[in-house]
Amino acid sequence: MRGGFARPVISLQHALALLLLVALSGCSLFSTQAPAPIVEAPVGVSETEPIASEPEMASAPEIASEPAETPEAKPAPKKPRPAPIRRRRPAPPPPVPASAPTPPPPAPLVQTHTIDRGSFRTLLDSEVQKTDGKVVGRAVDMVAGPGGKPQEVVVNLQGFMGVGDRKANYPWSAVHINTQAKTPAITLALTPAQLQIPDRPKSGAPQPGTSEASPTRLPMLDANVERANGAKVGRVVDVLIGGSADPLAVVLDVSGTLEKRRTIAADWSALHFVTKNNALEAQLEMSDQQIDASPAYANDQPVRTVSPAAAPAAPAVPARGDQ
Repeated sequence: MRGGFARPVISLQHALALLLLVALSGCSLFSTQAPAPIVEAPVGVSETEPIASEPEMASAPEIASEPAETPEAKPAPKKPRPAPIRRRRPAPPPPVPASAPTPPPPAPLVQTHTIDRGSFRTLLDSEVQKTDGKVVGRAVDMVAGPGGKPQEVVVNLQGFMGVGDRKANYPWSAVHINTQAKTPAITLALTPAQLQIPDRPKSGAPQPGTSEASPTRLPMLDANVERANGAKVGRVVDVLIGGSADPLAVVLDVSGTLEKRRTIAADWSALHFVTKNNALEAQLEMSDQQIDASPAYANDQPVRTVSPAAAPAAPAVPARGDQ
C-alpha cells in the first residue's frame, strides 16, 4: 500500500445509472409527449387513410420582456407661458324687425299748374295802345261780372306832361293781349268815337273809372278774397291775362300784419263769384295750411298757380237692409 489519499471507488454500473437519470431528466424539460410511432402501410394496399393527428397543446404565452431601465434624465425647466387673452365675441346684432309696409304719401294740400311766362301778361300798369300803335295810357283795373267773366278794362289816360290824367272804362271785348315782351301789353281795337270819353255818362251807367262794387260788377284790383265763412284769404294785387284775353290767375297778397309780404297766384277757375251784401265778391276756399303750402309768386321765377286739392272721396257705405 502506497502513501497518499485513498481514491473513491466508483463502479461502472453506478456511472451508467447516473448518466441515464441525467438524460431522462433533460428530455422531460423539452417535451412531455412521446413521439408517435411510425406505422408502415401494409404491402399491397393502394390507398392509405390519413391518420388524424392528435391536437397540439397550446404553447404557453410568451412573457414580454420588460424594457431595460434607463436612468431618468432631468427635464428642462419650462418657460412660463403668458396667459391666453380671451377676446369676447361681439354680441350678435338684434334681429331686424320685419319692415312694415310703407304708408302712402299724404295727399297734397293744393294742386299746382305751371304757366309759361311767354304766354301771359300782367294787367296792372301795363301799357295800353291804339291800333295805330299810339300809347294812350296804362291799365289800372279790370271789372269782372257774374261768374267771373271780364266786362271792362280801366285805363288811366295820360294828359299833357302828367296834367289832366283821367280814368276811363272800355269794354273787354275790345281788348287784345300782346304776349311778346317789351311791347304794349294791351291793344284797344276801338273806333275814334269809342275812344272819346263823354263828359256826362248816361243815366244808370257806371261812372268812368269807378271802383265801387255792385251786384253785377266787381273791380278786381285791391278787392278782398274771402272764404264762404267770411274769413279773409288775401287781397288782389294783380291779374294774369292770357294771350286770348282770358284771365288765368289772380295774384293775392296773403301776408299777415307782422309778416313779410308774401304773394301767391291763385288759379282763376278756383274763384267763386257770389252776391253778398248787395255786392259781387270773389271767394276762395283755401285754408291757412293750404295757403302756407302754396308756392310763392315772384316776377323772375316760373309761375305756379294753385287751387285747393280735391278732398278724397269717402268710401261707400253699403246700405243696411230693412230688418
